[in-house]
Amino acid sequence: MEITWLGHSCFRIKGAQATVITDPYSPDLGYSLGKPAARIVTVSHQHLGHAYAQGVAGEPKLIAGPGEYETSGVLITGVATFHDEEMGAKRGKNTAYLIEVDGVSICHLGDLGHALTAGQKEALANVDMLLLPVGGVSTINARTAAEVVRQLEPKVVVPMHYRTEALKRELEPVDKFLGEMGVKEITPQSKLSLTKAGLPISTQVFLLSY
Repeated sequence: MEITWLGHSCFRIKGAQATVITDPYSPDLGYSLGKPAARIVTVSHQHLGHAYAQGVAGEPKLIAGPGEYETSGVLITGVATFHDEEMGAKRGKNTAYLIEVDGVSICHLGDLGHALTAGQKEALANVDMLLLPVGGVSTINARTAAEVVRQLEPKVVVPMHYRTEALKRELEPVDKFLGEMGVKEITPQSKLSLTKAGLPISTQVFLLSY
């Protein structure tokens, strides 16, 4: 399984049988999505920074809400969460996805706005790789993101949805999250290639370059 960060909350997850694109964004965000091809697209919530499915080539199957899905050898479970700490009163609902590709369990938290409840934690158990927002403002901040990592205890953590030179929005930089995780030196990678057998023994943070 190979994973590449396309900017913001958008990743390309390439497995042996299918490619998944998560939360594709509109052109006005600041990043350049291009026109990646995929068999499956997941959308965590209906904001243009996360739901620009027309930007993905290949006539992919769209998954946009809670439930259990299986397509092209990929198992996906959507878990209902909220975009804020007031049960969606401010920013609405959000779907977190558990995506199983080539035996690796990947959790994409979308624009999660709160620490997980006991039920959500149980539904998202046994995560190998966690893709989580860390930039605050419209999602969880660095401190809460670190709390979510402790809740799920994944082997691999990849931060997303934070301020970069390309992003035209005010979010916190990734450095705050790295500080919360006790990471002092880290070199961004262009992509990650993982197998179930090759996962770290304990939680490790990776930065992906855009």
